[in-house]
Amino acid sequence: MTVLLNMIVTLGMLYVVPAGLRLIDPVHLLRTARLWPLAAAPGALCLWLPRGLPATALAALYAAACLALAARAPVRLLRARSLAPPAIAVATALVSPSIAATALVCERAGHRLFGFDLDILALTVPHFHFAGFTAALVAGLVCRAVGDRAGTGALAHWAACSVPAGTLLVLLGYFVDDWAELLGAVVLTGGMWAVALLTWREIRPTGPDRTTRTLLATSAAVLVATMLLALWWAAGEATGIPHPTLTWMAATHGLGNALGFALCSVLAWRRLTAEAPAAETPAVAARTAEARPADRPDRLPGERPAPAPRTPSDRVEISS
Repeated sequence: MTVLLNMIVTLGMLYVVPAGLRLIDPVHLLRTARLWPLAAAPGALCLWLPRGLPATALAALYAAACLALAARAPVRLLRARSLAPPAIAVATALVSPSIAATALVCERAGHRLFGFDLDILALTVPHFHFAGFTAALVAGLVCRAVGDRAGTGALAHWAACSVPAGTLLVLLGYFVDDWAELLGAVVLTGGMWAVALLTWREIRPTGPDRTTRTLLATSAAVLVATMLLALWWAAGEATGIPHPTLTWMAATHGLGNALGFALCSVLAWRRLTAEAPAAETPAVAARTAEARPADRPDRLPGERPAPAPRTPSDRVEISS
C-alpha cells in the first residue's frame, strides 16, 4: 500500500495542484503554479525516504509552501466580498494542501498527531490533495459554469457547498467518532454525485472535442463507483458491518479518484478553458477588459459580460 499511496500523492503534489491553480486563477496564481513543482519536490521526495529527520525536514519545506498557499484563501474572500458557493469551494481547495502537508510532517517524523495512528496520517495526505483540493475545485468550476441555469443551478450551488462541508465533516469526524465521519462521508458523497451528474448532463455535451468529452465522462462515471466505496467503508467503520480494508480502499477508491476523477477532470477543464482565449479576437478581449469593473475582483479574467448559455468554456476560472 505504501508504494501505491506514494505514487498517488506524488501525482497530486507535482501535477494536480499546480494545474488546478491555473484553473483557479491563470493570472494571479500563474507564478505560483509555475513554481509549485519546485516547492512540491521536497514533499514528493520525502515520501520515499524512511521516517526521520531528513524526511521530516523535506516535508516541512513542502508544508511551508502549502501554508503560504492557504493564506491566500481568506485574502481572496475579503477581496471578493462574497461567500458565493464557487468562492467557498475554491477557498477550500486552497486550504486543503496545508492540512495534507501538516499530516505529512507529523507522519514523517513518527509523531502521532492528536493521537492518530501513523497509517491514518499517511492516508490524510492523499485525501486532502484529492477529496480536499481537487474535489472542491471541480465543484466550484462546475457551479460557475452552470450558474443559475433553470433546473440545475440550485443543484450546482448545493454541490459547491456540500463538497467543502463534507470534507470538513470528515476531518471533524477524525476527532469525534466514526458516526460523525459517516455523516461527513454522506454529505461529501452527495455533493460529489451531484458534481458527477452535472458534469455528465451539462458540461460533457458542450465539450469541444471527443477527447474532452471522454475525459469528462470518465471523471463523472468514476465518481459514482469510488464514492460508493467511501460510503461502504465509512458505514462499516461506524456499524461494524463487513467493509473493505484500508489497503483495498487505497487500491480502488484512492487510485480511482486520483486517476479517474482528479487527473481526468483537471485535464478536461484545462482543455475547456483553453478554448475561450484562443477564440477571442483582440477587439473582444479589449471590450472584455473594459467591461470588468475594478471593484469586481470576483469576476473571472476574460469573462464576457453576457456569456452564451451552456458554454462552460467561457473562462470558468475564479480570480482573486
